[in-house]
Amino acid sequence: MRCRRLWRLNQVNKRPFNTNRHSVLLISPPESYRIQPYVRAALSLDLEINIASEGEWAISSPHSAGIDVPLQDHQSALPILLELFKQRQYDAVIGTDDSTLELAAKLAEKTGLQQNPPTAVRLARRKDLSRLCLHQAGIRVPAFLVVEASEQQLFDEPYFGFPCVIKPLALSASRGVIRANTCESLNRGVKRSLRIISEQTDLYEKNHLLLEQFIDGREFAIEGILSDRQLDILAIFDKPDPMEGPYFEETYYISPARISPNERQILIETVQNACRAFGLVTGPVHAECRLNKEGAWLIEMAARTIGGLCSRLLTFGTGYSLEQLVLANAIGLELPQELKDGAAGVLMLPTETAGILRRVEGVMRAEKVPYIDDIEISLREGYRVSPLPEGTSYLGFVFSTAPDSDKVEQALRDAYALLNPVIAPYWPVSMSKKEASD
Repeated sequence: MRCRRLWRLNQVNKRPFNTNRHSVLLISPPESYRIQPYVRAALSLDLEINIASEGEWAISSPHSAGIDVPLQDHQSALPILLELFKQRQYDAVIGTDDSTLELAAKLAEKTGLQQNPPTAVRLARRKDLSRLCLHQAGIRVPAFLVVEASEQQLFDEPYFGFPCVIKPLALSASRGVIRANTCESLNRGVKRSLRIISEQTDLYEKNHLLLEQFIDGREFAIEGILSDRQLDILAIFDKPDPMEGPYFEETYYISPARISPNERQILIETVQNACRAFGLVTGPVHAECRLNKEGAWLIEMAARTIGGLCSRLLTFGTGYSLEQLVLANAIGLELPQELKDGAAGVLMLPTETAGILRRVEGVMRAEKVPYIDDIEISLREGYRVSPLPEGTSYLGFVFSTAPDSDKVEQALRDAYALLNPVIAPYWPVSMSKKEASD
């Protein structure tokens, strides 16, 4: 152990740890994998937690009451949540995913709770708005343009040239993100991305795409928490595999990042400046930057926690889960921490073939690789899977801790070599009108 220190999460209205029972409202889409970690974190901190979601039955558990709200209809959802707030007097409200952050911010604004302004959350969620905001603030971002697209429309080479990257305005996890090197691949990619965003409910987001300059360089993920506009860095992760496309599936995250102190400072300053440009003041921040000889380029930033089960890595570095840190920050609790030596990493198991998952072979052998801590296969047999850019789920996660980052990376690569996902072809069965009516 290097030292014990007090994590200074919030500079105002601090309460001693665990002396009063606080209550938190979690606003989350029903399918979010973040719900369980937040509920578990709330229990560990002795917090009362309610979940506002939507569906025929509200999400609840023995430890958390559920409230059914129309998440996409803010005009209808806000009165329901305001009435709930009058009854419960929550100490904090947290949106778990991109789709609920703005609603949580609007509720906090009306109730006087500490949160980010709704406009700041919207800037961070919408890639076109964030690019414009950051460019105007003088922060290094790729050259870009927003295009209205249709299946029939053809595009010429963008003004910033090839290669370029096609991006949906409001999807995460690299869905619909495609690199194009020629006009032919650009138009093919636009059509493919359009089919992916056809599910969007917002008409503008459904018909527009972002085209941006491809930025070469090493890519890093930065996790932090804002307290009164000041960014505390929790971790900077290496992404050792080159992210060159044509699709941008993330695989390895390793911390601490193998960078110089000067490079680390450049990354931190870039993310802090982006937070100020957006107007973000509190809560979690997940950012992705590329470093090259020109400096740091902000590729993505969101006012939420990291995706997947990757938040587990923060436990190694801080002694607490990321969700515990976010909840503590929201209500002003101080958490004593023990900083550990060594390194940690995760491999997000990519989906390389479309079809029906039958099983993942070799898990027991991979678990025996030195420095492998855990392997969690997230998807069950019979689940239909697709690779990026259409895919929405990883097969699972492999976790490692070791004395240094090089050993973590090698352990994850050795474990991956032993895993064999078995995916059967998907043959959709269609019925005739007569068969369907019988």
